[in-house]
Order: sequence, then C-alpha cells, then structure tokens
Amino acid sequence: MFSQFAKWVMAAALVVTLVGSVEANPQFWRHEWPETDFETTSVENWVEILSGGPPKDGIPALSDPQFIRVHQEPRIEDAEPLVVVEIAGQEPRAYPIRYLTWHEIVNDTVGNVPIAVTFCPLCNSAITFDRRVQGRVLTLGVSGKLRNSDMIMYDRETQSWWQQAMGEGIVGEMTGVTLTALPTWMESWAQYKARHPEGLVMAEPAYARRYGVNPYAQYDSSHRPFLYSGEMPPHDIPALARVVRVGDRAWPLTRLADSGTVNEAGVVISWQAGQASALDTPTIGKGRDVGSIRVRDGQGQDVAHDVMFAFAFHAFWPDGAWMLGE
Repeated sequence: MFSQFAKWVMAAALVVTLVGSVEANPQFWRHEWPETDFETTSVENWVEILSGGPPKDGIPALSDPQFIRVHQEPRIEDAEPLVVVEIAGQEPRAYPIRYLTWHEIVNDTVGNVPIAVTFCPLCNSAITFDRRVQGRVLTLGVSGKLRNSDMIMYDRETQSWWQQAMGEGIVGEMTGVTLTALPTWMESWAQYKARHPEGLVMAEPAYARRYGVNPYAQYDSSHRPFLYSGEMPPHDIPALARVVRVGDRAWPLTRLADSGTVNEAGVVISWQAGQASALDTPTIGKGRDVGSIRVRDGQGQDVAHDVMFAFAFHAFWPDGAWMLGE
C-alpha cells in the first residue's frame, strides 16, 4: 500500500482530475504562473497536464548541495540506489535516491559544468542534464504538474516548463529547446563505495523528511501508473516494467538481467546485480534487487541513458523501437 504521503497526493490529484476540464486551461494557472508565456507551447491538448498534488515548489528542489566523503556516511544501506556523476577532471559524486525521492531535482556545479540531477519517482526516470542553454545557466524547480505521469520541471529564469523524461521545453520561452543529457547512471551504494572509496556523496539536506523511506511503497508492482490514461506498452510488456532507454530505443531490463551483456545498435549494455528498487518496500534499501545498468559505446565511453518504466517510454516515444532480441 502507498504511504500516508502518497495517499494524500492521490486524493489531491483525484480532486484535480474531477475538475480537469476546468484546470486544463492556462487561464486557470496564470495566478500561480504570471510570468509564464502560455501562448508559446508544444502542448496540443492541455488535458494532458494534471496536478500531481503538491503546488509549485511544494516538492523543494535543491541547489548547491553539500558533500561528504564515503567513509563519513553511515546511514545509507549497501543496496540503496544513487545517481553517479563522473565528469573528467573532477572527483566522482553520488546523489542518493533517498534524497531525490523527496526533492526530485538537485542543481549543482561540477567543475565548470552546471548540472541538474533529476528523478521522477512515478516514471523511475533518473536523468542528469547540463543546465547551460542558449548562453545562460538555468535553475530548475518542480512545477507540481505531471504529463503522462512524468514530472514537469520549470526554470526560474524564464518560468518555462520542461518535460523531465525528454529534457524538452514544452511551455513558455524555452518551448522546443532540449537540455543536453549527460552520461550518468544509477548504481548501489556498495558498488559506488567499492569503485570510489574516497569518493564524494551528497550530504543529508536540512529538511524534515523521512530520508530512506519510500513514500510510494509497492508502486513498481502496480498494474497501472499513477495519473496516466494513455496507451499501455505493446508486446504485452507490463506498464511498470523497467526498460533501458537509449535515444528512441528501449531494452527490457528482464532481457538484460538474463543476458548480462547486450551488444547491439551501437551500444554495449551491461547488467550487474546488487541495486535495490527505490519503489518497492517502504524502506528503500530493502527493495528487491533490480540490478545496475551501464551503457557504453564501441570505444568504451559512457552513453547517456535512462532506466524508466515501459509506459513512460511508450507515451513519449510512441514510435520508438522495442529491443526484444527476437
């Protein structure tokens, strides 16, 4: 069952859904978004956009987080997932999902690269973006809106809305602009510690949150996604099955777990056991083992990718290729 927090979110969203015909109109949002240019948009049907429950910044994005060394962190369990950022010439950094679950976006700067580490729990989508766009550096926040159950981000500089799964501007001045996704990945705390015993890990934020607790317990074993009315994935793939997305191709995680390594379409995808699902048990570190993924090109360089739910891939890439190995 969902936690009390998730139940509140669902109840709030149900109210919004019942009056969706009213809210699905930019005029309804202008009091909250007076600086957003709703006349410039790629959204064809405003009904696609719903409230996820919390208002603008109700889920507080973080900026300029603090870091500690691996040996200084006693709270994270070995199987807990985290997003790993390795930029040439800089010390590796890990951003635990125990924090991203409650904040969804971390604005940071690694060396001279301004980044946004993002995680949408409802799509299991963890993508790191370069925040430099058209000569300016953006600061991303959580809008409180969802489209196809995926988080809509916004930038504080232009108040434009961004689709997290695609990294694409969908409302406002930045409509049609695409953020550059960086080649980062998710692995377990134990795997990160083994590779980088002196590495950096994001310190616990100074917020009153139940860090380490999954507020969406058993979500990834549900039959239907939260606040999603679109088509289900083809090939009898369960809606909340994980897939590895590289561009407009998706590999089912089950295939990768069975094979260990897949080499096709110009990439080498490897799977390693040891990472807990962040959306299974109430305690993130106790979730079932879904394994860790690395995606590299033919030269062994890491490739930008995402491990997301199948329904989200189908929603945003309806003509995408399903790499089933047949």
